[in-house]
Parts: sequence; structure tokens; C-alpha cells
Amino acid sequence: MEKKITCFLPFSDNESIECSIDTFRKSGVVAVIVIITQGETYPDYSGPDVVFVRSDGFASTATLKMMADLAAGDYVVIYTKSFPLDLGKYALSRMMQVCEDTGAGMVYSDYFENKNNRLSPHPVIDYQEGSLRDDFNFGSVILFKRSVFTEACRKMDKKYRYAGLYDLRLRVSRTSPVVHIPEMLYTEIEHDLRKSGEKQFDYVDPKNRSVQIEMELACTEHLKNIDAWLKPQFREISFEKEEFEYEASVIIPVKNRVTTISDAINSVLSQDTKFRFNLIVIDNFSTDGTSDIIESFVETDHRVIHVIPDRYDLGIGGCWNEGIFHRQCGRFAIQLDSDDLYIDNNVIARVVEAFYDQKCAMVVGSYKMVNFNLEDIPPGLIDHKEWTPDNGRNNALRINGLGAPRAFYTPVIRSIRVPNVSYGEDYALGLAISRHYQIGRIYDPLYLCRRWEQNSDAALDAYKTNAHNHYKDKIRTVELLARKKLVKELGDNY
Repeated sequence: MEKKITCFLPFSDNESIECSIDTFRKSGVVAVIVIITQGETYPDYSGPDVVFVRSDGFASTATLKMMADLAAGDYVVIYTKSFPLDLGKYALSRMMQVCEDTGAGMVYSDYFENKNNRLSPHPVIDYQEGSLRDDFNFGSVILFKRSVFTEACRKMDKKYRYAGLYDLRLRVSRTSPVVHIPEMLYTEIEHDLRKSGEKQFDYVDPKNRSVQIEMELACTEHLKNIDAWLKPQFREISFEKEEFEYEASVIIPVKNRVTTISDAINSVLSQDTKFRFNLIVIDNFSTDGTSDIIESFVETDHRVIHVIPDRYDLGIGGCWNEGIFHRQCGRFAIQLDSDDLYIDNNVIARVVEAFYDQKCAMVVGSYKMVNFNLEDIPPGLIDHKEWTPDNGRNNALRINGLGAPRAFYTPVIRSIRVPNVSYGEDYALGLAISRHYQIGRIYDPLYLCRRWEQNSDAALDAYKTNAHNHYKDKIRTVELLARKKLVKELGDNY
């Protein structure tokens, strides 16, 4: 069989590298294996089909350009992890076959995950135009058509240290299909044994700030290339067009949070403002005593409005619609989750002040991560400083969330409405708003976000995580299409 593939993989240790080299050799289709190392000396391992090359980092632009110079044959395979790889029988042949049949520039597949010597299937999701987040999971084995790979690398005109691989797949996606094979073609070792709820904030960890800056630059260039980038020009907001009985309403959707709902309600009722506000609690048919607790607050404070929907098919987004369309909803609708609480007594006042000062249709604050006992836990403050006033509306398409707490100018959120889902509804709303309106930011912490075992995203399996990620990619795709349409219609005036 003709050997058509050049493989690239990072060096970690001799034992892991020897294992990965062995599995590539056994495939029968690999001509050259290139080991990328950052060490001053090459490891003590050699062979006629193995080349060691020193670089400044596996994901850098300089390294990718070097890979393009070294690539031979019809295909390039990049293995992105440093742990031992176990390719399935005929795995690379299958990837080449699909690449050839579909005209793809890039092919990836599902895989098995080895955690503590236990194998479990790890499916991934289809790539779509809205799959712009830099942490999209392609698995660790990715095959490229060499001509597409080398052309994309040749055209790289920005020098990234961290965003080279991200820049590469964005460039490939602009010229060729990116194809997912829903077959378990290999096994990779997984050493990150944290639950999903512990992983999801890695990208906003302050130590990753320099990485985020590069990712934003690469994504911005991509959006400009596909005519989906929007200038920082926004529709004007007038807060006096409609009359409201209340200046602000806090909205809490809740179902079965008997242990936390009192803390949330008390943190709202203790707020100090110079204007009228109320609290609308949308109780989605709780069965654990939550409803009784809410009613006890209604009896003692007229500001508490207890709403039980007429329908049984509402997710969190549907409950939000019940709140924002309530006749007593205020001019500004402010979010609080049922297991969280405001950090002090001035949060509502600060949020409303931000609307007037920043002339925006939505305000996003920051929050501190705490455990159930309200003790600080890593990564601490979540402030989403990757957002910038000039490029925020574009950056929103890459990041996986806009932050919290969120607040909305009620006429605008009513004109859009909230998707009736229980995950990503806030993100979909933020994307739609950012297409036309400025989003204001408060970078100081406004509430305490409890992380505990009853969080809805605390411990998701691969299938549920995939469903969530697919939905967010889909709403990004919808938003991209809307923005392309807007740019085309308005030309230089968008």
C-alpha cells in the first residue's frame, strides 16, 4: 500500500512517543512521522521514518508553516495530544477514504476515551459555520488534505504563538468542507478527570488571558473574510418611549430549589435603590416545597410576584418570557438564578445606572465562583475581559457565553423573545441583541455563583455536552447568516 501521510505530533516523553510512533507505523499508510519538540536536545529515539524538529510551540504559526514545508504525500495528520495514541485498525485509511469521497479539506472522527484504564465512547459533533469557539472538540487525530493544509499555512499573515491551529481550521473551513466521521476510529488517554462543571470556565481563567487575545484576533480576521464582521455602530436607545410602573424587575425562574431560593429572594429584597423595583419569580411547578417558600415571601412583601405558568412545556427561556411579558415587569429586567445571590445591596442600582451611562440595551456583569457555603473557589472572578467595547459584538460569536448577571431593556427583549430552551437561551438572546445594540459591561463582581452538585451543568456526560454545544453552534450559525445578510444589504453602512 502506498504511504501517503505525513504525521505531526508533540513530544512529551520517550515511552509515550514510542507508543504513538508504533501505532502510526502499524497503519501501513504513514510515510514520515515528525515529532515537534521544544527541548534543546532531541530525545534518544530514532528511525528512518522519524524526524525530530524543534519549534517554539506546537500551536504556533511558525510551527505550522514549518509543518507545511515538511509535509509530503497526499495527506497530513496532526495528533494534538502528548499521551500514547492507539489507532483503530484501518482508521487512517478510513479517514483518507472519506476525505477523498467528500472533497474535504479536513476530517475528524469520534473516538474512545481511556480514563483510569476504562474505555468509553466519546462522540463529537458535526462542524458547522457557527462552530467558531476555539475549544471545539475535534478529538486529537485530525487529517488534512495536504494541498489544502499547505495553502492555508502559506497564507497565514499573522504570527500567533497560541492561535495557529485555530487560525488553520478557520482558514480551511473557508475553502473546503470540514467533515465529521461518526465512527470511533481511535483511543486516546484522558487525564483530565474533572467534571463538566469544573472545566467550563477554563477559558476565562486569568492565566489564559494572552491566549484569549490571540483567539479573538484570529476570529475577527475570519469574520472579516466571510463578510460577517460588524463595525461598532449601534442603534440608539431611548428609555423614555414607554411608561413603566417599576424601573426594574428581577426575574428568577425556579424549579425545585428549596435549599437556595430563600437566599436568592432575600438578596433581592435587601437591595437599596432610589426607584421602585419588584421581583418576579416564575415557579415552574416545583414539587419540593419551593412554592411554599415563595408564597411566604408574597405574604410579607408586596414586591414579590409569584407566577405559576399555564403551560407545562416551558424551559428556562420560556419561563423568562412569562416574566418579561408580565404586566408588572419593569423597564429593565435583571437576571438572578435560583441558587445564586447578589454580592451586596447595591447591585440593582448599579445595573440600572449602567444602562443610562452606557446607553445600551443589555448589561452584563461579573461574578465570583463560590461553593455551597459561599466560600471562594477557583477560578474566582469571572469577568469576561476578553470582551471589548470596539469588538464585543464580534467577539460574542467566539466565546461560549457573555457572562452574568445579565440585564435587559424590556422593550428590546420583548421584541426578540427568549428561546424556549433550558440551555443557551441567554447566549442566543445576547447574540441577537449585539447584532444591533450596544451591550454594557460591569467588570466588578455583582453576584455569587454557587457551584454545587445540583447545578444543571455540574456533571454532564459526553452526549449531553454535545447537545449543548451543538445548540450553541447552531444559534451562532443562525446569527452568522443574519449578519452576512445585514452586511450585504447595508454595504459600507452596516
